Amino acid sequence: MAKLLDKIAIVDVEATCWEGAAPEGMESDIIEIGICLLDVNTGEITDNRGILIKPERSTISEFCTSLTTITPEMVAAEGVSYKEGCAILKKQYLTQSRAWASFGGYDAKQFQRQSTAAGVGYPFSPSHINVKTLFALKKKLPFEQGMAGALDILNIPLEGTHHRGVDDAKNIAKILWWILNN
Repeated sequence: MAKLLDKIAIVDVEATCWEGAAPEGMESDIIEIGICLLDVNTGEITDNRGILIKPERSTISEFCTSLTTITPEMVAAEGVSYKEGCAILKKQYLTQSRAWASFGGYDAKQFQRQSTAAGVGYPFSPSHINVKTLFALKKKLPFEQGMAGALDILNIPLEGTHHRGVDDAKNIAKILWWILNN
């Protein structure tokens, strides 16, 4: 299948988390896949959405809700299985045929771990762009910045709620667009 080079899929996941170590018997599960498409010619950000995912190996803690605003009730009412979420990525965003980007390596590693655990094929092409590292290199920084710090350096206001995948994906797209044009 030919690689699509018109848009880059920007991805940010939120996963179950705890204030300390994971409780015994629990592993971090993706609970939101934030995604949008960045047009590499115009910078237009389209198809921005958050796909809520029902956790299978853990539960959403109060700490996790305080960080992400995602509640167990939201996921129970609106969530889909991890397998269904991956199918949406492949069908609606063509993620196996285009480059994709995230802020750091966590998202790619979490998808690899969860895909293996769920017996689901990895939903992305091998063409991953690490925006966090690329930004630090482009700005000649002595160390990598968090997403909010990168936006601050660029004087771009953080849009939406930090630690919501739907909003963070759009903010990451703005950082990548700056990198592509400077």
